[in-house]
Amino acid sequence: MAQQFKPTTPLKTSAQAAKPTLKSTSTEPVEFIFDKGNYKFLIISVLVVAFGFILMSGTTDIYSNTKIVIAPIVVLAGFGLGFYAILKKPEVSK
Repeated sequence: MAQQFKPTTPLKTSAQAAKPTLKSTSTEPVEFIFDKGNYKFLIISVLVVAFGFILMSGTTDIYSNTKIVIAPIVVLAGFGLGFYAILKKPEVSK
């Protein structure tokens, strides 16, 4: 048989929860997770990855050195730069 659970504190009803609360407004500036430098690195990384895919499309030669070696390295470097842009801590401004 199921046991009944009795809460130790009284439950709030919708009439009690509807009371307006006053919040103090603060004049502190909003701090974002990324700063301008992070966004620059992120945009550059997207361009590097796109350039790597353009190199992969290349010419009609399937076994060209550019398609097999250089283009994947460029794409991986772009992804690495993107990870760096995300993990880079913004500079602390005073």
